[in-house]
Amino acid sequence: MADPTGSQGPAAPPTPPVPLAALLAREELGLRQIAGPDAAGTAVQWVHTSEMADPYPYLLGGELLLTAGVHIIDPEGSQAYLDAYVTRIVAAGGAALGFGVAPVHDTVPHALVAACDRHGLPLLEVPPQTTFSGVARAVWRLMSEARHVELRRVAEAQQGLATAAARPDPVPAVLRQLAARLGGFAALYGPDGTELQAEGRARQAAREGLRELTGVVRRATPAAPASAADTAGTTHLAAYALGGGRGFALGVATERREPGDHTIAGAAVVLLSLLTGEHQGASEAARSAALVRLLLGASPEKTVPLLGSDAWTVVHARGERTPLAASALAAALGTALVDPSEDVVRLLVPADREVTPADGWLLGVSAPGAPGDLAAADAQASRALRRAEATRRPLVRHHANGLAALVAPEEADTHARVLLAPLGGNPALLETLRAWLSLHGSWDRTAVALSVHRNTVRQRITRCATLLASDVDDPDVRMELWFALNRPRDQAPPRAPNGAAPYTGSARADACKPPTSSL
Repeated sequence: MADPTGSQGPAAPPTPPVPLAALLAREELGLRQIAGPDAAGTAVQWVHTSEMADPYPYLLGGELLLTAGVHIIDPEGSQAYLDAYVTRIVAAGGAALGFGVAPVHDTVPHALVAACDRHGLPLLEVPPQTTFSGVARAVWRLMSEARHVELRRVAEAQQGLATAAARPDPVPAVLRQLAARLGGFAALYGPDGTELQAEGRARQAAREGLRELTGVVRRATPAAPASAADTAGTTHLAAYALGGGRGFALGVATERREPGDHTIAGAAVVLLSLLTGEHQGASEAARSAALVRLLLGASPEKTVPLLGSDAWTVVHARGERTPLAASALAAALGTALVDPSEDVVRLLVPADREVTPADGWLLGVSAPGAPGDLAAADAQASRALRRAEATRRPLVRHHANGLAALVAPEEADTHARVLLAPLGGNPALLETLRAWLSLHGSWDRTAVALSVHRNTVRQRITRCATLLASDVDDPDVRMELWFALNRPRDQAPPRAPNGAAPYTGSARADACKPPTSSL
């Protein structure tokens, strides 16, 4: 049995390995295998050239090691030396050895051939007209072709899974499509390990092993992995936790593993997480009842408990603006209450669920609040998201302590309006000042965060200092400005004296979107 915790050992190469047989089939190279096991079972992950007597310290494993034999002084009397040389290559995980004929040696030493046969290392004869760089180039070309085939296979599988998810019976359709794409068995398991739905064929031993493996990812503990792998005889097993943290899992059993299998299974996990959302969150009937009562005049205190929680956390998220991406984020956070219609995705998450960073998203998280406090929590999440954008942190939580908690909201709002009035509600100046303060006055980091030149940042900050008639290098001034800039924006400040439109927070100017470059 393999390690069921999901550990995969050393990191896999970024491109698929190349079968040694495919390299031998390139007629323009003229390579010929003269020793070692059949090339059909050997794969090359990269090419390395070395004339060292002991290349072991410089090998990562999976290499086709190329040498001209410069280090072989006496080909006929070096049997012990070459035996040790091959032993070290095998110990380092080398895939094969390529020996270049001419100009150093006219033929491959017989002792080297014997050593490769003895230790099971494929030995290739590289003819004089073939350069080592030509062999390396051929390997990279084969890798590129294999990568293209893999990406096309993944794209076709994802399209097939998405089509299956739109059918009247989406869960079995997705499982059926997944089993067909992977050439194996796929099953959905409930929180108690019950096989709820299965498609494809697998031996009974494999199905039992898969059910046990899903127990690893179904654990309701923070340490539970998102995926796990194992084997049952010659069958490869994989288990994936569905989003929501309620114990549902996907199990896959295949007789062979192909590049891209994990990515295809990941797409199925996202779709199944969305499709099984009714089991993971509040029921559709409860959500409909809460909405109807709210529209008919019931108070939030009476409607929100229908959704299954007495306290909620509001999350504001900025990332990929598509309904599917927003739904996937909701599934990952364990909620079905999501509003993806605006520039910012807003979610209601039960307060007893931990909100963690999500790949590709910036998150602002409010403090837990009762139904009557959700409007205030919404403002908290908005301010937290702005701090996440300014500091380029994946997740920022609202903190109720500090200066803001000591000042009455009405007084703080009035003070912020008066203090910032000289800036005339200019979005560019306000966002630049906020980002600059959040990054501790760094011109370069602010320029990157706003996607502008550092001189533009300097000019805007200088303009702010002039309009405010303040020394923005003074720590007290910076603190007061930061406090004012982070007041709730749902109340419009009065129109500036010069007639400019007030700054309401809606004109965000894209300046604080997640940067696409780094210093």
